[in-house]
Amino acid sequence: MQQKWRWRTLGVLRRLLSCAIGSIGLLALLFAHVRLFPSSQVPNLPDSYKLPMQQEIGLGGERNWMVEVAPPHLSRSPLPPHKLDGASGNLDLDKLWKQPQKQDFVPCVEPSSTYKSTGETRGYLLVHTNGGLNQMRAGICDMVAVAHILNATLVVPELDKRSFWQDTSNFSDVFDEDHFITSLANDVEVIRKLPQELATATRAVKHFRSWSGVDYYQDEIASLWEDYQVIRAAKSDSRLANNNLPPDIQKLRCRACYEALRFSPRIEAMGKLLVDRMRSYGPYIALHLRYEKDMLAFSGCTHDLSPQEADDLKLIRENTVYWKVKEIDSMEQRAKGYCPLTPKEVGIFLTALGFPSITPIYIAAGEIYGGDSHMAELQSRYPLLMNKEKLASAEELGPFINHSSQMAALDYIVSVESDIFIPSYSGNMARAVEGHRRFLGHRKTISPDRKALVHLFDKIEQGTLKEGRKLSTRVIELHKRRQGSPRKRKGPISGTRGTDRFRSEEAFYVNPLPDCLCHKASFTLNTSVMIQ
Repeated sequence: MQQKWRWRTLGVLRRLLSCAIGSIGLLALLFAHVRLFPSSQVPNLPDSYKLPMQQEIGLGGERNWMVEVAPPHLSRSPLPPHKLDGASGNLDLDKLWKQPQKQDFVPCVEPSSTYKSTGETRGYLLVHTNGGLNQMRAGICDMVAVAHILNATLVVPELDKRSFWQDTSNFSDVFDEDHFITSLANDVEVIRKLPQELATATRAVKHFRSWSGVDYYQDEIASLWEDYQVIRAAKSDSRLANNNLPPDIQKLRCRACYEALRFSPRIEAMGKLLVDRMRSYGPYIALHLRYEKDMLAFSGCTHDLSPQEADDLKLIRENTVYWKVKEIDSMEQRAKGYCPLTPKEVGIFLTALGFPSITPIYIAAGEIYGGDSHMAELQSRYPLLMNKEKLASAEELGPFINHSSQMAALDYIVSVESDIFIPSYSGNMARAVEGHRRFLGHRKTISPDRKALVHLFDKIEQGTLKEGRKLSTRVIELHKRRQGSPRKRKGPISGTRGTDRFRSEEAFYVNPLPDCLCHKASFTLNTSVMIQ
């Protein structure tokens, strides 16, 4: 009887052992699959834009397996859901990643029944854009509206090739020119080049007045048609007021920005590939780390830099003719919140908000000033720091290298599609991405309160405040209402006059509410105007 019992026990143990071995084998197979295929969604890219991602792996000299292999740094399994035991206690990560309430706002950019589509042209409008990518984008969209107001034919705008970045890209290198022309056909006639017979014609070169209304263009600028067939806008940025324009003009600006002005197919394909590779890690933050040489030189911000680095930036500022302000008090700039957060400060900020060290972060930026020496602390806190160069091969990025506008466009795409967008500075790209995300559905954007934060950071440096629960509670409280929830665009600061009044307004492309967003309950949604 006892021997029978022993045999029965041994049989049960054998079955349990077999199940365990089978389970381990199944898990091993699953793990291998996840490692080799980190992203389950591969974009449908034209062959010329695809990196050869297959390599032959020989097994035992007899069998060759075609295996899709991601770049080495992506050969890991996606991050699992997890909880944080941090400075502020147990924080559910679902709460950190939760998107702000939409309040049922939807895009409404269709023209009204009284809108007058393009008519017979009165002349041709040439546009020279200025600034970086997003400054040019806003300017182009404004010039579309100006061309409509003037009843002019718009020649495809010329991109800025003389700014700090010295980018030689043409319009069609950055944007989808065909789509731009056809999608605006009912609003403005757009042509690629000035007619040959007008190539040498005398033209009026004009600096359009900043933040102008419709009356300025219909009266002062339109009168130029009496003497000229061609008007050239020497600059394009901030040529239209943010507020108090006719609703149809505001909607046209939105149609131009969010529908007509899309990136070239090559850039769109590469941007989608970068997004898919970031998604292989799960939800991710896009961090616009505006800690680049041009930004620091322009703003005069030298906190945490060596004396030599500070002197180098000052020299750049002094030698850049079109930067008017030469003498800047760096400490005063920082105290007022006018400086971008340093990489070190960003790390403290993210930790205080509650993001764990395994959070995937995409660095949307050009070359970080000082490189590894200034990135070291942020890298130590958040090892999964990614950028274009880490996510893509040199062959993939080859067509875009040395073209700052095209590289910035890739960052723009990854930032707009991110689960959370965090700008370290409120620059042109940060504002453009924030506005686009609001238009698409108020995706979470955490805008650091730099003025309040640097006060806390200084206390940490002075030893009067430590990282931990107290700092975390304070930082979280400061940013409860700075996460991209719907709100009406801010008007001018009370008491300001003239140019300062317009300058103090929130930019139209930062927040297109109420002009281009409506409550769903009061708007019959036309899916054709939705951005997918």
